[in-house]
Amino acid sequence: MIASSNFLVPNGTLIVEIVAFLIVLFVIGKYVLPPLNRTLEERQQQIRASLAQAEEARAEADETRAQRQQILDEARQQAREMVAQANATAERLRTEAVDRAQQEHDRILAAAEDEIAAARRRAVEEVSAQLGALAMAVARQVVGREVDASAHRALIDEAVAALQASSDAAATQN
Repeated sequence: MIASSNFLVPNGTLIVEIVAFLIVLFVIGKYVLPPLNRTLEERQQQIRASLAQAEEARAEADETRAQRQQILDEARQQAREMVAQANATAERLRTEAVDRAQQEHDRILAAAEDEIAAARRRAVEEVSAQLGALAMAVARQVVGREVDASAHRALIDEAVAALQASSDAAATQN
């Protein structure tokens, strides 16, 4: 009985347990582990495939992002060119409008000066004609007779010249 109580001494139960354990271990190794290993290997392959697909998708996303950035940069460049072109066109149109306005101003000013000069000539001629008639009337009364036509014309021309000279002097002072 002493031998049965010592746990270090093998007995029949321990041997049966070891044999049963080895049989279970053999069955598990022969029939359970191979399908389990295949399943694990398939799972690893699926994970590898998923990682490869994810890497491809990331690469495509990077490529798409680069293309999008390039397109966006091109669009920005085109927009800057359009704005620059519009500014240049606006500046050109503004310059043309200013030039046309200046030309119109100069034309109107020249026309006004011509009109003023013409009005001045008409006024001088009118005054000289009236002055000539008045001078003739005074001369007739003083002399009591009428001056001949050539003397009359000479008097009128002299009065017109004097009036124009005084008119020109007054114009240069203004």
